[in-house]
Amino acid sequence: MTLRTILLGLWRGLDVLRKVLHLIVLFVIFGFLLGALRGSVPSMPSRAALFVAPEGQLVEQLSGDPVQRAVEEARGDGHVETLLWDLTDAIRAAAKDSRIPVLALDLERFEGAGQPMMEELARSLREFRASGKKVIAYGTELTQERYYLAAQADEIYLDPMGSIILEGYDRYRMYYKQALDKVGVDINVFRVGAYKSAVEPYLRTDMSPEDREESRAYLTAQWSAYQEAMSRARKLPADAVSKYANSLAKSAQAAGGDLAQVALQAGLITGIKTRLEFERRLIDLVGEDDSGSFKSVAATDYARLVKADKKLHGTGKSRIGVIVAQGEILDGDQAPGTVGGDSTSRLIRQARMDKDVRAVVLRINSPGGSVQASEEIYRELMALRAAGKPLIVSMSDLAASGGYYIAAPADEIWASPATLTGSIGIFAMVPTLDKTLNKVGVTVDGVGTTPLSGQSIFRPLGDSIKVLVQSQIERGYKEFLSRVSSGRKKTPEQIDAIARGRVWAGSDAQNNGLVDHLGSFDDAVKAAARHANLKDYTVEFVEPELSWVQELVLQMRAGAVRTLFKADRETLALSRVAHKLDPVAREVEHLSRFTEHNHLYAYCFCSAD
Repeated sequence: MTLRTILLGLWRGLDVLRKVLHLIVLFVIFGFLLGALRGSVPSMPSRAALFVAPEGQLVEQLSGDPVQRAVEEARGDGHVETLLWDLTDAIRAAAKDSRIPVLALDLERFEGAGQPMMEELARSLREFRASGKKVIAYGTELTQERYYLAAQADEIYLDPMGSIILEGYDRYRMYYKQALDKVGVDINVFRVGAYKSAVEPYLRTDMSPEDREESRAYLTAQWSAYQEAMSRARKLPADAVSKYANSLAKSAQAAGGDLAQVALQAGLITGIKTRLEFERRLIDLVGEDDSGSFKSVAATDYARLVKADKKLHGTGKSRIGVIVAQGEILDGDQAPGTVGGDSTSRLIRQARMDKDVRAVVLRINSPGGSVQASEEIYRELMALRAAGKPLIVSMSDLAASGGYYIAAPADEIWASPATLTGSIGIFAMVPTLDKTLNKVGVTVDGVGTTPLSGQSIFRPLGDSIKVLVQSQIERGYKEFLSRVSSGRKKTPEQIDAIARGRVWAGSDAQNNGLVDHLGSFDDAVKAAARHANLKDYTVEFVEPELSWVQELVLQMRAGAVRTLFKADRETLALSRVAHKLDPVAREVEHLSRFTEHNHLYAYCFCSAD
């Protein structure tokens, strides 16, 4: 036997071993994935409660890459989110499912959402009750947002140690002018519109009269809408919520600090129960599971069954495409949860080119952002309409500034009474640090060939660049007015009278013609069907094409990822607290995004807390 034969034999043996090891590894990976997928398939008892327990923020669109989101969520690094449409789909399907006689609503981990978005979920809860089935809610600390949802239930139980705090709406901002003056930073602002208050924290030490006027108007409208919704849901006197909020301190003192009893006496809840008593109430209705709790199926799990059924029975039907524009409007390609000039335009083009998509509903929840990106999206929407496809806009919590810019081409605009919209105006900001440098003994000097030469953040802005930027701002505002006046079928002068950066609540926006109808997302879908003359159709969200890895993670719902990355609850809680306690860092982040050279912005720093 030659050396060559021996080496060849060894090589063949090693090659066989390599293939066997690869096969074993593949079997292990396949088994791991199969187990994860099998674990993600919900177990459906013959009789169970639909368990609705939203976590984190309620959102129109989950943000970020699916794989990255799953890993961050499992580690506790990300911001937990619950997709609104998963819950509404699950609740509406469960209303027709004979196996589900009751819905259990647990709000312990719900962090909130705007009133319009919560109303979408509340509407589905009311539909569930209208089918003859019960909704039973439980909570300990029922915040204003949590109570909005709890109020839709047949029975509301509050923990004996619990509370309901309804504080109304407010808008308080930090103002940085004194701090900027101390470090020598000048913020050069260019804007159109007395109400365009986005830049005021860098120019003032307090709220301007115009900002105070518009803020008071829309906050009052939102608080009125909240009170009306709660009074209707709980069959309370019209002023019951206001009286409860205004007298809570005295009522709590009289009750010896027992806030649960205060809520009970005010008629806000059905009764006071511990979690164990809440679970026993549900056991009486659906039976007990192996863990000693009530039989249930999670709404997020049940939603996957609903989606699969939709795909199975929706094949071949005409479709109404839904495009979600959530988050700031930025240039280029952006991940879900942010509106990208390129990425969102691509979705609109995808809907335009799909012959089965007969109409489009653009669901907007955005404060605006880049004017250039907004214009790119606007052009794609105009092309969609030119192709003969109706466009209906459904406004969520916020559709202001650039968010209104992209709403302008719509055949109809629908909003909630509590939607914040308008803010039709444009601004630019350029910080200069020459005074900051002077404080440490650094100066800048030199020569240039034109009045525009040498302009940088380290030198004061010259008159020529100021005139140039302001002319761009004024032209951009005229273009904005032109887009809106064309869509609203009004003159630019008529739009200017209600624009100038002013923010409006949806109810007021309807009165002044910026909104056509007040109603829900479903109302907007029905309007799209009417415009397209559709009676038999399916509703489908238009989303980017996912890779097989992303599809797999969506199916796994991060269950397998959590087995690799364990996040303790304390770490998760600390990350959430850090997010809430870091307003200055978030303001610096905003400033960095809105001071790019030669960029104009249509952005609304409007909010209601």
